[in-house]
Amino acid sequence: MTLSDVPRVIEIERLAYPSTWPPSAYRKELQDNRWAHYIVLRDKKILEEHVEPSASEAEKPRRFFPLSLLPGRSSTATTSPQLASIIGFAGLWLMVDEAHITTIALHPDYRRQGLGEFLLISLIDIAYTIGARWVTLEVRVSNYVAQNLYRKYGFREAGLRHRYYSDNQEDALIMWTDEIHSPAYRQKFQEQKAALLRKLEARG
Repeated sequence: MTLSDVPRVIEIERLAYPSTWPPSAYRKELQDNRWAHYIVLRDKKILEEHVEPSASEAEKPRRFFPLSLLPGRSSTATTSPQLASIIGFAGLWLMVDEAHITTIALHPDYRRQGLGEFLLISLIDIAYTIGARWVTLEVRVSNYVAQNLYRKYGFREAGLRHRYYSDNQEDALIMWTDEIHSPAYRQKFQEQKAALLRKLEARG
């Protein structure tokens, strides 16, 4: 994620969650927090629709895909295809030797395709890269779909944060993985990652 991605990130977050961070929070994370790691997920098809024109087409006007035509797009959003291609994002903080997942969000039109799971495994890969030993997160007690996904990747309940979510005062489950560098965890993670990538590739 870069600073120029923030407007699109905010739009997706507003579609995905009842409460959101202000744009300034993401800018601060990207500029000032050396322990923060944020990524975006792009739809390559949107980018491929706007490749540089060939010599024979150079004089034709380029037609950019406006964000306002995408579901939920605001009329003030920029029309850059680089921004329009962003369909999800995720982030974590490194806290000593813990990778704390701060957010995973996906545009509603791209759900149920394994892409949220893809963002999760991308964050776990980052956790390996930055030397974390565990991965942790909070999730709404009512969000059973997310909880089941996290359990698939070895997260277990480790506590409760009461009235954690500001929009409705809902409690949050605290979930942790086992030590991610253990042979058992690493092997299972790699197997699940490979299976997901095969499934995504088969879907094109």
